[in-house]
Amino acid sequence: MEIVFIINPTAGNGAALRKWRKFSETIDFPYEQFVTRSPGHAFQLVEQLKQRERKTLVIGFGGDGTMREIAAAAAGAELLFIASVPAGSGNDFARSFSCFAMAYEISRFLACPGGLLTDIGQVGVKSEQLFASSSGIGFDAAVAHAVNHSRMKRWLNKFGLGKLAYLIFVVTTLFAFKKFRLTVESDEALYHYEDVWLATVSNQPYFGGGMKISPNSSVHDGQLELTVVHRLPRLKLLAVFGTVFSGSHTKFSEVVQFSGKHFSLAVDRPVPRHMDGDDAGMADAQEPLEFRVSTKQWQQAKL
Repeated sequence: MEIVFIINPTAGNGAALRKWRKFSETIDFPYEQFVTRSPGHAFQLVEQLKQRERKTLVIGFGGDGTMREIAAAAAGAELLFIASVPAGSGNDFARSFSCFAMAYEISRFLACPGGLLTDIGQVGVKSEQLFASSSGIGFDAAVAHAVNHSRMKRWLNKFGLGKLAYLIFVVTTLFAFKKFRLTVESDEALYHYEDVWLATVSNQPYFGGGMKISPNSSVHDGQLELTVVHRLPRLKLLAVFGTVFSGSHTKFSEVVQFSGKHFSLAVDRPVPRHMDGDDAGMADAQEPLEFRVSTKQWQQAKL
């Protein structure tokens, strides 16, 4: 089995490259390495690896955005096995999917390699719109956009406190965000929500650097989970966010969750959206967002 590392040097605001240099000194097996140059490059690299038609362990050395691209490009590839060495800020991918902390763990996998077929989520019809963990609209997307474009995050990452940036911007975004109306179609039923803060579609439990937004999500059940937070006063929203790390926010009556294979989300105004924590532009009020799950689409390394 061939080993390929895909390194995002900007992950963790540059910390990933320093981590890679130390990690590479401990590797005692043959490997190839590629360094990404821009967003979308990891996707292109995996597309090229698929053409080799050889068993390959692809290890992403970066954050959730890097791993989203790798998993998305690996969809349908029977000979690719995917894992990560978490080196970003949030690292939610590593909480539910295969990851290595040390090089000797990779050697142990190579002694008895195997894969585990895994679900993936999709927005629309383009392959670039696949997501591994979650995708959503509203307040969480506005926070993610603010965090990813902040100097504060880069500064906090230097001290290993990148997750704190998310909590800080939850508070600052709280007072500027404008709530919206949402219509959800699922299994031919319509649901209408007023004063919506966010709607997040999850493939696994975590987002936002360890927040357990969807406690019952599984990447192997052929389902997605939709979480809608609505009709919450601003200050009470802070209380709800304080419980998300434990997953107990689902006890609030203003938090609605249900499962399905397909969700159509329509909003009454343009609303920020994200995919696996990365800015994904705006949800268009004129065109509903179509979310669906594709089952057993890519192989994570079975550890």
